[in-house]
Amino acid sequence: MKSGGLCAKLVKMSKTANPGARLGASVLGLVLAAAVWGGCGGSGQQEGAAPAASGMPTHAQPKLRTMKLWLGAEEITAELALTPLEQATGMMFRTNAEENAGMLFPLPYTEQASFWMTNCPLPLSAAYIDPSGVIQEIHELQAFNSNPVLSATDNIRFVLETPQGWFSRHNIHQGTVVRTERGSLMKTFFQ
Repeated sequence: MKSGGLCAKLVKMSKTANPGARLGASVLGLVLAAAVWGGCGGSGQQEGAAPAASGMPTHAQPKLRTMKLWLGAEEITAELALTPLEQATGMMFRTNAEENAGMLFPLPYTEQASFWMTNCPLPLSAAYIDPSGVIQEIHELQAFNSNPVLSATDNIRFVLETPQGWFSRHNIHQGTVVRTERGSLMKTFFQ
């Protein structure tokens, strides 16, 4: 698979009293900014190859660990993007997605989320979810669109990406609660 740009989230720093979180977010922000400026060059690296010298992914990541999520009565299997590299890579370079599959991004802290679709060939929908697990916003993300889609609020802790239109096809709207087999999203990922 050829190299390309980045389909990932941008971290917009929120005010936090935790200097470690601020430093980690700053490092992630620098890595992501380098990816955006890197453009669409093709390195020709094969799948499974190490990241390029810039530290940015050069291919689709393998399927990540999954977990069942419930959005109201609807069930979806979500890959878990837990590490900075998994979150930076996200759905980039992927060319197909199953109907009831998605990717969950537990953000390191509550913030104003921002995702873009540079070099993501699949159109996606993204639910911006608050710390209580309540969907605050749903956005339609267009394939290869490099414009960031910012949340209207700075109270976002999770983002769930799905095939485009999944939320509307399953009657999921703003205000729907997302939970796991272990309970709330916060309990599952941060306690």
